[in-house]
Amino acid sequence: MKFFAIGDVHLSFTKPVDPARWEDVETSKPMDLFGPEWRCHYRKLYENWLATVSPEDVVLMPGDFSWAMKLEQARYDLDFLGLLPGTIAGVAGNHDYWWQSISRVRAALPANMRLIQNDHLVFGQTVVCGSRGWNCPGGEFFQEADLKIYRRELIRMENSLKSAGSTPGSKIVMIHFMPTNDRHEKNEFIELFQAYGVETVVYGHLHGPAVSRRLPSSAWGIEFHLVSADFVNFCPVLIKEC
Repeated sequence: MKFFAIGDVHLSFTKPVDPARWEDVETSKPMDLFGPEWRCHYRKLYENWLATVSPEDVVLMPGDFSWAMKLEQARYDLDFLGLLPGTIAGVAGNHDYWWQSISRVRAALPANMRLIQNDHLVFGQTVVCGSRGWNCPGGEFFQEADLKIYRRELIRMENSLKSAGSTPGSKIVMIHFMPTNDRHEKNEFIELFQAYGVETVVYGHLHGPAVSRRLPSSAWGIEFHLVSADFVNFCPVLIKEC
C-alpha cells in the first residue's frame, strides 16, 4: 500500500465527465484565470492519477475539492473523483462550502471516498487524522476575527487525534492550511502533533508566489508536505509506502 497526497483540485463540473470526450467537459469556473498551468487541469489530474495510483493505494486530499456552494452542486465533482483508483481520504478546505452536514456529505460520496471530521481513518498500520485548520496567529494575514475559527479548528484537530486513542500505527495528519504562521513559529497545532506522536503532515492552500512561505520538509521532528495541485504539477505525490 502506498500513500499519495494532492490537494486544492478546485473542480467545478456542470455535467458528468466522460474521460473519452474531454472536449465536452463544462465547468462553472475555468481555472486558467489563475495561470496557464491550470488550463484543463482536471485532465492532467485524471491522467497523472491513473498513471500513478493503484486500486490498493490511498490518496490524501487536504481540502478545496470543489467550488460548489451546495452539496447538490458538487455531485459531478464527486462523481469525477469516484472514477479514480485508490481510496481517497479528505478533510475540508476553506472553499468547500458544499461540505456542511457531515452525515449528508458522507451519504453523497462515491464508494472510494472517506472524509474526516472530528474522527480518524485507519489504513493498515497507518492512522490518518485531520481538520481544516486556519490562518495562524502572528501571520501576515491574521486578523482578530480569525482567532475564534483558529481555536475551533484546534479543538477539531485534537478531537480527531483523540479519537484514534491507542490505535497502533504511525500517524499522518491532513490539514488544509499551513499549520504555522508565515514565520514558521511553533504554535498549538505543532504542540498537538508532538503530543500525539504525529510523524507526517500534508497541507495545501498555498499557490503561486505564496509557496515560498511553505514549511521546510522537516521541523520539530515532523515531516511536512505541501501538496497543492499546481505545486505538485497535478500529480499525486508519494508520501509513504508500507
